[in-house]
Amino acid sequence: PPSRSDRYGITQLVFNEADNKDLCDAANKLGREFCIQIKGVVSERQSKNPKMDTGDIEILVKELNVLSQSQTPPFTIEDNTDGGDDIRMKYRYLDLRRPAVRKNLELRHRMCILIRNFLDAQNFMEVETPILIGSTPEGARDFVVPSRMNPGQFYALPQSPQTLKQLLMVAGFDRYFQIAKCFRDEDLRADRQPEFTQIDCEMSFVDQDDVISLFEEMARHLFKEIRGVELPKLEQMTWHDAMRRFGSDKPDLRFGMEFVELKDAFTGKGNFSVFDEAKYIGGICVPGCADYSRKQLNELTDFVKRPQVGAKGLVYIKYNADGTVKSSIDKFYSPEELAEIKTVMGAKDGDLVLILSGDNANKTRIQLCSLRLEMGDRLGLRDKNVFKCLWIIDFPLFEWSDEEQRLMATHHPFTMPNPDDIPLLDEHPEQVRAKAYDFVCNGIEVGGGSLRIHDTQLQEKMFEVLGFTPERAEAQFGFLMNAFKYGAPPHAGLAFGLDRFVSIMAGLDSIRDCIAFPKNNSGRDVMLDAPSELDDLEGGPGNSISSLSIPS
Repeated sequence: PPSRSDRYGITQLVFNEADNKDLCDAANKLGREFCIQIKGVVSERQSKNPKMDTGDIEILVKELNVLSQSQTPPFTIEDNTDGGDDIRMKYRYLDLRRPAVRKNLELRHRMCILIRNFLDAQNFMEVETPILIGSTPEGARDFVVPSRMNPGQFYALPQSPQTLKQLLMVAGFDRYFQIAKCFRDEDLRADRQPEFTQIDCEMSFVDQDDVISLFEEMARHLFKEIRGVELPKLEQMTWHDAMRRFGSDKPDLRFGMEFVELKDAFTGKGNFSVFDEAKYIGGICVPGCADYSRKQLNELTDFVKRPQVGAKGLVYIKYNADGTVKSSIDKFYSPEELAEIKTVMGAKDGDLVLILSGDNANKTRIQLCSLRLEMGDRLGLRDKNVFKCLWIIDFPLFEWSDEEQRLMATHHPFTMPNPDDIPLLDEHPEQVRAKAYDFVCNGIEVGGGSLRIHDTQLQEKMFEVLGFTPERAEAQFGFLMNAFKYGAPPHAGLAFGLDRFVSIMAGLDSIRDCIAFPKNNSGRDVMLDAPSELDDLEGGPGNSISSLSIPS
């Protein structure tokens, strides 16, 4: 077989008219992307090309065979192509010929091999779980598949193999993994696709530290092999600390600008009603940006007022390099009072302080997080070749859903509550912490997992808090609850998003670029023109779609 180093290279071919005029005539008729076969003599080039791997040699062609001709491609098949996203996705098979795209798929392949070998060495067994399963609530929307043999009934495509891998633990497969296809019918963005791939894992007889330790080691192995980066021992940050310090449960630690709470610092000073009435005031110190112009500050104000961020306004304080202070609130506060804020913020001369306030602390922190990331981008502090990873732990077990107007499981309903917090389940479920953990890299949630409930009574209690009737819980999860009655071991698991992990390693902005045949932002495959309407198959051999009524 060809070696990995020369299977895709570009090599210069030379046709010598003095040796064979007919051969040269045939060569002149070749077009872009023709598939050809040649025989010739490898020769040292007179004018070498140091930018090419094969720049030292050329082939003096003696025979030429055109295997197949090509139409003129709809875009240039080069790293710097002239094709836009839509046209490249329509002709994805041509786009994949570009070295810049192909190398992402090669990296993905290599990561999968490394993962399989690492987990195999740790005694994990790869088990395939079914794609056609029953629908489960408490997650994103399911994709559904009508059953021909059971008219009016539907399979669902798995959002994850969660319950199936827990059943494997009950079955005694103490270490399971699968590089699993998963499906979620939700709105798309750069890091989401309707179908995606998880590195799905589960272990029996382990605690949280065991899982974190093993998969931190796997991450360390991948970073070293793929990027030559030595990950240090990773920090574990609680969810509350992450929200308080960065306004995010996936903080980007490649740069500072940590939040400073200013409510106490402003209390009893000035007469600015917006701050006096706010329940939360938070600021970030942007180093070296006191020279921001009015236009730049207006751009930042417009940014935080966008619907996606939702702040009502932005306050700034410029601590100028010459020691003077200029602020959007200097008519409400004295220079001495603003100097005190400078101390609290840890600001220096030349720094810019940006402040948001509001009635809801967490909501305002999330807005301030968006502003922090925007400033990180503006200052070039989010380098794709720098990797800052950490674990987020102690998540809330439940979160309030405005859409559903009830508590929902933050991760899923099988997550183990912190044993210390179980007494709070009845009266204060919102205060209960989960034995859950997320792996975060560069502000991206790459993976996450939890200890699982393996006790039937505690699982029933979880369903009760989530508003399930016993009948509904039995109908939808009876298979799992019954399995727990047969000596279920304590177990825990974790899943990494393979697409996201590869995109981080490759330095990509979107996971689409490391998927061979991705969907676009509307969830369409423009190459296959899918989804599309079905032909009327009623009555056709084996193709009946009678009694098709999609469940709500």
